[in-house]
Order: sequence, then C-alpha cells, then structure tokens
Amino acid sequence: MLTTHSQHARNPFPPLARRCSRALLTVSTAAVVVGALTLVPATASPDQAQDWDDIAYRGAIEVVQAEDGPGDESVLTGKVFVDSDRDSASDGESGLAGVTVTNGRDVVRTDDEGEYELPVFDNMTVSITQPSGYQVPVDEYNVPQFHYNHLPEGSPELRYGGIEPTGPLPGAINFPLVESELTAEAAQSCVIAGDLQTYDKQEVEYARAGAIKDLSERDDYAGCGTLFVGDIVGDDLSLYPDIKELTAETNGPARFLPGNHDLDFDAPNAAHSFDTFRAQLAPVYYSYDVGDVHVVALNTVDYPCTAAEDSPEGIEEHCADPEGSPSYNGRISDDQLDWLESDLENVSDDKLIVVAGHIGLLNYADESSPVHQVDQVVRVHELLEGREAVAVSGHSHSIENLKAGDDVEGWRDLFGIEGIPFPHITAGAISGDWYSGEVGEDGYPTAIGRDGGRPGVVTLDVEGDEFQERYTVTGESDEVQTQLGLNSPTFREWFDERQEWNDDPTGEAPELDEPLVLDRADLADGTWLTTNFFLGSTGSTVEVAIDGAPVEEATRTQLMEGEDVNVGVEYSDPYAVAQQLVHGGSLADRTMHLWRFDLPGDLEAGARTAEVTATDSYGREFTDVLEFEVVEER
Repeated sequence: MLTTHSQHARNPFPPLARRCSRALLTVSTAAVVVGALTLVPATASPDQAQDWDDIAYRGAIEVVQAEDGPGDESVLTGKVFVDSDRDSASDGESGLAGVTVTNGRDVVRTDDEGEYELPVFDNMTVSITQPSGYQVPVDEYNVPQFHYNHLPEGSPELRYGGIEPTGPLPGAINFPLVESELTAEAAQSCVIAGDLQTYDKQEVEYARAGAIKDLSERDDYAGCGTLFVGDIVGDDLSLYPDIKELTAETNGPARFLPGNHDLDFDAPNAAHSFDTFRAQLAPVYYSYDVGDVHVVALNTVDYPCTAAEDSPEGIEEHCADPEGSPSYNGRISDDQLDWLESDLENVSDDKLIVVAGHIGLLNYADESSPVHQVDQVVRVHELLEGREAVAVSGHSHSIENLKAGDDVEGWRDLFGIEGIPFPHITAGAISGDWYSGEVGEDGYPTAIGRDGGRPGVVTLDVEGDEFQERYTVTGESDEVQTQLGLNSPTFREWFDERQEWNDDPTGEAPELDEPLVLDRADLADGTWLTTNFFLGSTGSTVEVAIDGAPVEEATRTQLMEGEDVNVGVEYSDPYAVAQQLVHGGSLADRTMHLWRFDLPGDLEAGARTAEVTATDSYGREFTDVLEFEVVEER
C-alpha cells in the first residue's frame, strides 16, 4: 500500500519529550532461563569471528547440457554433491544422500549416491532444501544459489523482463554444497526482515543508512542468515539489482520470499505473476534447514485472485474480475499446499518449524480483513499440529507478537478460529511506515508505524526446537524496546483538532505545545502514561514507579481474549501520533502492545519522574524513564 506524505512542520516534541524513545536505564540481560534451557543470541563462532566475505561459500548450481538433450524429457535427473574444492563442478566429488529436492509439486530425497529424479513440467522451479551442517553457495550479493527455473520459451512479454527462455531440459541439474559448522550449530539467530519496499533509489539509500547498516555491523546471524519476507521493492522491479547491492553488505545468506509489491502486474495469469522475482531472487516457495530449525518460505500472495470453495466471505466479491480489474488476496496455491504437506513429511518431529509468508496467516492489524490474511490458515494449522512452530510475516507494517491462545473477534468471524495454536509474529518493516516522517541525522526517516512501532527487524534466537524473539529498532541497541508518552485531555483535544485541520488545512495548524506538561485539569479528567512495548505480548507486564514510589502495574489496552479491536485516541500512542499528524504517515490509534497507567490526580506540582519496567514473556526486563512536569494551570 502507499501512504501520503504531508508537508514537514516543526517537531511538536522538544528534546525532553524525545527522550521517551530511548531506554535511559536498562537492566536487560542477554540470557534468559526458560525451564532448563538458556537461550542467548548466537555468538560468533571461530568461523564467524572471521570476516563473512572470507568464509562465505561463493558459487552456483551446475547445469549440465547433454549434446543430444536428455534421454527422457519427462524426467529431470541430477545430483547433490559435496563441493570439496569449492568450484561448483561435480568433478568426481561425493554425492550427499537424503537431501530433499523438489520441482514445486513432487518432493524426493537423494539416494545413496546423492542422485535424484523428478517429473518435468514446462514452468517449474527445481530446488533443494539446504540440510543442517551444509551451506548452499551464495553469489556476490549473498543470495543463495539452490534452484533452477525451467521455462523453455521464457516468460510472456513483461515490463521487467521475467525469465529468459531456458531452452530444452538440461541433461542434469547438480546442486553443490559444502560442509558448514555455522549451519550445524544448535544455537542459531535467524533475522526476519519485513518490507524493504523501496519505491525509488532514494528509499534504497534510506534502507542502506538504516537497517542494512545495522545488519552490516552484526555478526550473530551468519548461519541462518536474513529472510526478507516480501515486498522487497515497491512495484518497480527494476530496483532488484539495487536491493542485491544492499544485501551484499550483510553478513550472512540473504533469502527472499515474494510480496504483493513484487508482482509482474502485467502478467497474463498467476503462473507468471512472479517471474521477475524468480529470475532475480528466489523460488516463490522453498525450504531450508539450519541447526534444529526447518524454515518454510511460502508465497501467500494470489494474483490475479479468484475465489475458491474454501475462501472466506468477502473474497468472491473482491476477486470477481481477475481479467478486467485484477486484485491480490492472501492465499496459498493448491500445488503449494500439496508441496508443503510433502515437505513437512520429510522433517523430523524434533525440529522447530518456522512458517514464513508475506501476508501473514493471521494478524491483529487486519484481523477482520479476508484479503490481508490467508484463506487456508486453518489447513496450515492442521498440518503443523503437534509440532513446535512459529509463523512469521510482514505486509501489515506493524509489529505483532501473538502468543498461542491469543484471540480476536475477526478471526472467529472469518475463519472460526478461537485462539491460535502457536505463536504468530509480524516482523514490522524496514521501511516502517513507508519511509514517512522526518529524515533524521542518520539519513533515514522516522517512519513510525500504524501501531506506533519504530522500523526494525525481528530475530529468532533458537536452541533446539525452542526460540525467543527479539526486536532491534533501526539504529538502536536491543535494549531499546519501549516508547513512553502522556495521553492527556489536552493531547486528546489536539488530536481531534489536528485531524480536522489535516483534512481541511485552512488557517494556522493546531500545535501540541509542551506535550510533557500536565495541569490540574489534565490530571482531574484522566491522564495515562502510555508504554508502547514493541514486542510486548500476552505474558508481558509493565510496571510504573512515580518519583521512586512503590511500583504499580499498568493495564494492557488489548487483552487478545476474543474481543473486538480497540480503536481511537484513547488507545493511541501519543508519542507516535504527535509526529504522524504533523509529519505524515499512518495514525497509531490501535495496537496490541500498548499499556496504560492512570496518573494520580493529586501529583504535586513540579518536575516528576516515571520509571517504567517492561518485562517480556521470558522474564527479560527493559527499563525506561519519562520526565514530565505538573503545573497548577497552563
């Protein structure tokens, strides 16, 4: 989606107020004990301590052209081999048994010699599942090379090129691997990055200065790498080379899955709607293993969409004219669902399954929308029954940490789901709120999201089949997890006035002066100290101590117990809104990770200090401080 950008005006928050977005006091610990398991971010192994460029396995798949073509054009053959000399050629090297290979429909394992056979169809992508303890080659941009597109006549004419004709079926497609301590380790840190969504080269540079710079300075994800969960660009697919220049700066494999802004919109049908993505980046769906993690990267975007028997109410109308007025919908193709079932049958029960898609199986921000969630969410839940699993996604440009059992009204109405069976995480967006807001001194916009969250990435820190999630705000340390503000009657009055002025900007714009100053009327009529806890979830708590008094517990504004979504100024993040209404972007008037604390009406006049401790579901504590002032009268 696109967002409008209003003209910049002066920042309504003075330096004192802006301090609320920083963790001034932190008592966060890096390791948290969960049962008998201590999960920590993956530390640099001896290999990782070296420069990634020095240890990365650079190479490509081996395409063998037979002089007379393949013996049987209905069968593709090939080999998965251990590339001991790292030249990408199977020159007498040993094959690797038991590796999963697929044509996107059928799933087979290599035999004792590392060889496989697969049925052939004209438009297919053949790929392997990287096994733990091995690494597929990456190119100079860190993009893994583990697949081959077979499209003999090439794509239909497309604006951004699509797939060039591949010609006759090769004699063999061979997939090289090298042994890797990085992918064998039980402790893995997997970066999940939402919505780069660059619409032009300026926004590419915003991404470079922000999240990509952060990733270039980290050394904890070389084994698992980064998974960019769709909307890699914003409709202009000619920017893919620029995106690969960005991933060349990261320190691990850079994988991609497709989003609704990665489409070839001029494709004649769904079979070719992601041809340019396939040519430039990756298959539209695939899987890979690291440690005890099995990652499934799905295509959850159906374009041009059509309704099916299992589509929820509303999709038939939305997808009614695929030729004259094509639309997209959150859906998994039948072939892909069959592949997913077969893929999972080849995964042992002791693995953690990470199911990734651009459009989330479910989300909070769009809980009542049939389009922005996945038609077959119930079927995917069934396929994962009894397994340790987590779903990750992007698309909604919000940060959401949904725990097993969480429930909202929209999921009940659309899908009959009353409580999700395993965690679902929406990873926010590198672009945040579509690169809106003020551009800061570090070279990228504030881009505060519709939930009040700041741009960043999620990391899954995994040990065995257990994980902990953490959020890294762009440009900050992992200790920055909260954002504090004051939701007062004065703020709420300004909220309404400013919205009206934005709709009809006549005369002088209403200003929110001194947002951290409260008078007696503010306290008498109800003022809340708000804590936006970015990855806060069910099981999290927020406690507040005013001027060193005993701590008291704040109240979460959305309980996730099957109720409808709470929307409006009283459920807003005032810190975020005060910037969004002035500098443009979405409006943070709903979120599932906001806590409110009623400020006492008898606070004495003068400077006041609130110390806020947010504790996540794993017991990790993050302390932030807000300084504000009470006056008798404004």
